[in-house]
Amino acid sequence: MKFIGIDLGWRSQPSGLCCLEWSSLDRGSTASDGQLQMLDLDRKTAIADILRWVDTWVLPEAPATIAVDAPTLIPNPTGMRLPDRLTHKYFGRYHAGCYPANQSLPFAQRTVGFGLELEARGFAHAPVIAPQQPGRYQIEVFPHPAIVHLFGLERILKYKKGCLKERRLELEKLRTFILDVLPNLEPSLNVLPEAAPAVRPCQLNVPPEAAPAARPCQLNLNQKRQKPEIPLLPFSGAALKAVEDQLDSLICAYVGAHWWYWGLDRNWVLGDLATGYIIVPLTSSIPIELRV
Repeated sequence: MKFIGIDLGWRSQPSGLCCLEWSSLDRGSTASDGQLQMLDLDRKTAIADILRWVDTWVLPEAPATIAVDAPTLIPNPTGMRLPDRLTHKYFGRYHAGCYPANQSLPFAQRTVGFGLELEARGFAHAPVIAPQQPGRYQIEVFPHPAIVHLFGLERILKYKKGCLKERRLELEKLRTFILDVLPNLEPSLNVLPEAAPAVRPCQLNVPPEAAPAARPCQLNLNQKRQKPEIPLLPFSGAALKAVEDQLDSLICAYVGAHWWYWGLDRNWVLGDLATGYIIVPLTSSIPIELRV
């Protein structure tokens, strides 16, 4: 099962992209014996390129959850969606209320259209899920409240705004939390930089008569590829923004994995299919009285 995180550029900005894969450590082991591995961390701008990247990592009919940081369901012509209001209600004190979405705003056609492209590929919206069942799902996520809950913070990490030095310090905190905390949560993320088993993006729409080397997904299992690492933080503004997008996409992918792994046991669903929805992870350390 793969988990795709997309920090979608709502207008024409680049989008961060992350691919995680769930794998059991031993055949016949239980779900708790598995681990998430990072297969790719990327950034692309055009919607067509983003979709091509998705198609590269997830073959048709293969199971995956795609977690998108963008409003892919916008039923309201004006005003604010229910999930947007709920983020302000439950996360306003953390400075984590989300930007309101409605059909009249300039980004609506792009974000909703992206969700429709995923639906056309068989990724159904999944505000309700049976945990740990393979399928093709898409969900909307929002990194700020996810980061607050996953890492037990009293406010968001403010790496989006401010001077470069302040943004870099806050983003370094996020990078440290990813490296130190996610490997110890369930599901756990393996962040060690050792070589990983060869994983080559599958070539799609290759005719049967093509040469063997060009046929889809033929791998030399003895090969190794360097596992992508959590990137270090650069010092220039544009380069820092690129890493920010990638780390956000990693959080999106992890939230998708957390939703698939736990379902409603350890996640909130803010909203529903009719009003739009946002999935927010919980951890066992969050007191029950603070839950929706």
